[in-house]
Amino acid sequence: MKKDQNLAMPPVLTQSLRTLGTHVARLRKARRLVQAEAAVRANISRETASRIENGDAAVAIGQVVRYLAAIAPGVELGKLYTTPDAALTLMEQSEKRQRARALSEKERERYDF
Repeated sequence: MKKDQNLAMPPVLTQSLRTLGTHVARLRKARRLVQAEAAVRANISRETASRIENGDAAVAIGQVVRYLAAIAPGVELGKLYTTPDAALTLMEQSEKRQRARALSEKERERYDF
C-alpha cells in the first residue's frame, strides 16, 4: 500500500516544498509558458508539472530539475532563490501598484529633493 509522502513529512519541509513549487510556478508564468507546454519541454506529464508546482513530496527530484531546466534554462536548483531572474523581476514590477493620477506641480515641488 502506498504512503502519502506529504503526510510522512514534517510540516516545515512540506511548507518548503510548497514555497519551491510556488517559486517555480511564478518563474513559468513570468516567461508566459502554459503548464502543458512546460511539461512537454521537460518530458513529464502535465499532472506531474502540477504536482511539482503544488509542492507534492512524492515527485522525484529528477523531474523537478528537468521541469526547472525547461522553464528557466541555466538556473540551478541550488541557486534558485539567490540568482536574480530578469523575467521574474519584470513580472513583480508589473504587479506593483501604480499611481492612478499624476502628481500636481505643487506635489512635485514638495517631493523634489
